[in-house]
Amino acid sequence: MTMPEQKRLLQHLATLIECDSQNPPRAIAPEASMFVHARSVLEAAGFVIELSDYGDGHVNLYAVRGEPAVLFNCHLDTVPVGDGWTKPPLELTVDNGRAYGRGACDIKGAAAALLAVAECTQSPMAILFSSDEEGAGGCCVRNFLEAPAHCRFEQVVVCEPTGCQSVLAHRGYLSVKGLFHGIAGHSSEGRALADSAIHRMARWIDAAIEYCESEQLAGRPTCFNVGLVSGGTKSNVIAGDARLHYSARLGSGQSNERLLAHLSSLGGAEEQANWHVPFSGPPLPAAGQDEQPARAFCDRQGLAIGEPVDFWTEASLFSAAGMPALVLGPGDIAQAHTADEWVTLEQLERAAAIYRTLAR
Repeated sequence: MTMPEQKRLLQHLATLIECDSQNPPRAIAPEASMFVHARSVLEAAGFVIELSDYGDGHVNLYAVRGEPAVLFNCHLDTVPVGDGWTKPPLELTVDNGRAYGRGACDIKGAAAALLAVAECTQSPMAILFSSDEEGAGGCCVRNFLEAPAHCRFEQVVVCEPTGCQSVLAHRGYLSVKGLFHGIAGHSSEGRALADSAIHRMARWIDAAIEYCESEQLAGRPTCFNVGLVSGGTKSNVIAGDARLHYSARLGSGQSNERLLAHLSSLGGAEEQANWHVPFSGPPLPAAGQDEQPARAFCDRQGLAIGEPVDFWTEASLFSAAGMPALVLGPGDIAQAHTADEWVTLEQLERAAAIYRTLAR
């Protein structure tokens, strides 16, 4: 990358970081400076722009030039700034080969690299900038994929930080809340053993753990965790209700829906509990897909393939829609979501070079 191109990349990054896109609160509109800047750059570079506002801070900017085979995806929202910063979080600081600022690594740095590539080439390109990934909703990508014309790409590249290696597999993420019903009464009644909502919940937890342990022994890497429990009023009252919140992370090719259905049938829960799913993101590749098309793409393009990762990305949503998807972006996940978030200039330049090659 030439010095003028590097300077332009950092100008893009500075503008993106200066836009407050913290999620929550996700107070993001189509008029946000990051979307205005991206649209201006891409329109000047010959892209056709499609801007979609789904409300409540869910905004997509979809830009297409020519007839590209590859779709690049970046989310422009960030986690909250938080405490502990020694540098201004909503201002780009370049120091000792690093670019600092909220979103520099996750993943406005990748977005800046894409803008730099878009304006210094004439290659066909397709870019989707979204605004709700950090809220664990996926509304933007899910709405984008409802249009059949958006599901035609031969390859999708989701630009989360992977050290510029291609990641072809990661765990899914399933978040579930349960409400167990009991029959309240005095604890001196022998029926407390069967009728307490807390006892019912405890039996379900035991059955769910036993099932997930058996899945691991069978070679299916199912991670399961009950993170929150509550219920009852006091020790001498049979609990009339009890609540829990669990999460599960499945391996490649497994189905969140199948796991949810099976767990919900255990320990009498079909009659004793109601379930609510705040979020369900499939693994990569999603159920019914495999990594071979993405691996073949990497081989053709000479891309280094990294190990599977444990964090979830929206690449799995594209995979579930039937398109080969991989994760490839500058930086390390260890720098994401931290105070003084940073990405190296070398990684930004490497990502831009890779994106330019893939666009060709």
